[in-house]
Amino acid sequence: MHRSAPRLTRIIAAAAAAPAMLVVVGCSSDSDGGSADSGKDKGGQQQSAASTSPETAKTPAVAPAKFAGLPDPCKTISEKTIKELVPEASAAGKAGKSSDTSISGHCAWNALDDKGVKGSDYRWLDVSLLRYDSQQALGVSGQQRAEENYAKEIDKAKATEGAKNVKTSPASGVGNAATVVNYTLNKTDEDFTYAVVVARTENAVITVSYNGAGYGGAKSPSVEAMTKSALKAAKEAVAAVADANKGGGAADDKNNSPKPSDEPSAKPSEDAANKQ
Repeated sequence: MHRSAPRLTRIIAAAAAAPAMLVVVGCSSDSDGGSADSGKDKGGQQQSAASTSPETAKTPAVAPAKFAGLPDPCKTISEKTIKELVPEASAAGKAGKSSDTSISGHCAWNALDDKGVKGSDYRWLDVSLLRYDSQQALGVSGQQRAEENYAKEIDKAKATEGAKNVKTSPASGVGNAATVVNYTLNKTDEDFTYAVVVARTENAVITVSYNGAGYGGAKSPSVEAMTKSALKAAKEAVAAVADANKGGGAADDKNNSPKPSDEPSAKPSEDAANKQ
């Protein structure tokens, strides 16, 4: 009995010490786990911050429009060409109305050339200018807008009410892209021959329409002759737009958001001009 007492005392002391050791180990384990989680959180925060940094959130800028303005539409065709295509017309032409001449313009020339017993030749020539600014807010460049509206102007010419024998063909050497739309249209009991040239040059779209008919026995002009003349006038108009923007640099593109004045106004109809 005397020998077992010290042994019992040691067993009780060891049993009392065991939980304390477990507690110490447990605390140490919790501490290590907390440090690991903390590291993960910091890493996650750093990754999140990097993904939303200004560099990654920045959107690419839209290219500014090359042409910042338009020339006087009535001066886009030379007097020599006007005299050749519309012999009896005033070289000054008749300008159409525009809410903003920097984005749209229109001018027309028409006259009847009386040749006495040989009849009379009627000719009509008009030019329409449309310019498109880049829109930073929408991410659309002036050139892209011009390309879209170039296609629309071609479709508009092809869809002319009453047009017959409509044909389209590409034209080279006129701006960045050009298309000729030919058709005939019966007006005043005569068949008029039409040649419409739609051209795009940078952020501008130019439409030249040339048509005519013969009265009193005069022959109607051929499609080939009208097309050749319309292309000549279109080349002059395209060059006039480029000349008007020389030295001016690209447009400032202040019109970065859509507004009514940013859309070119429609040109007056031929019938309305004839009445005037």
